Amino acid sequence: MGTSTIAGVVRATCSAIWLSLKSSVLPQPTRQQWLDIAQGFLERAQFPNCIGALDGKHIRVKKPPNSGSQYYNYKQFFSVVLLALADTNYRFIIVDIGSYGSTADARIFRASRVGRWLQSEQLDVPQPASLPGSNGPPAPYVVVGDEGFALSSHLMRPFPRRGLDGKRRNFNYRLSRARRFVECAFGIFSNKWRVFQSAIQLAPQNVNVVIKACVVLHNYIRTYEATPDEDAQVYNPPSVGEAVLLGRTGYAGLRVRELFAEFFISPIGLIPFHQ
Repeated sequence: MGTSTIAGVVRATCSAIWLSLKSSVLPQPTRQQWLDIAQGFLERAQFPNCIGALDGKHIRVKKPPNSGSQYYNYKQFFSVVLLALADTNYRFIIVDIGSYGSTADARIFRASRVGRWLQSEQLDVPQPASLPGSNGPPAPYVVVGDEGFALSSHLMRPFPRRGLDGKRRNFNYRLSRARRFVECAFGIFSNKWRVFQSAIQLAPQNVNVVIKACVVLHNYIRTYEATPDEDAQVYNPPSVGEAVLLGRTGYAGLRVRELFAEFFISPIGLIPFHQ
């Protein structure tokens, strides 16, 4: 059987898997589902008002012909990026697939569906709500990411590492507890589907189809066959108040992060952390 025939079979099979499973295991969440996801982060990571952990994974590929350095990433190999928002069952909530490996995570996020939808409030995310047991101003529901993403009122990233006081170290620890779920999801994903453990020998458009199929298969297994922590241990890695928090994106992001940081050191929000 010729190479082009095999490639066609792979492409057709993966496309069929994606089309068959996407609506059932990767739907756009409803408001109630966002609340359920947030409850998972509250119970399992002690991070309230969190609707997902965000990160990008570089999928290694063979260098496409005539592509220059577009696919060459900072880790010094050729890749396409799987940007994913994950829940506490290590399922992918929303994905963006196929960006060039040379593109920074923050730029991919801004151009992605989830980034555009969050910014334009098209995701039916619940309205801001007070943090558990708090009488402070309502806090928006947020996603958590690492230093590669830009801070906004919808996305929390760590405080810069220099000169951290106890409050900021505590916030970074709490954010890390929530963010690890997407790292674990990627670990489970790449361990289950061994095609991702070496460079995929396909054209980029076919690589994207393979990733899509594996994403929905991953979610199917996590939804119907896996227990919440199965395999995860392997990869431990407007009121007046609302008006203050919502405004120009950068300023609002700083205020929202400070609100969470203050809550995490309050008597009702504090949990022990390691220095």
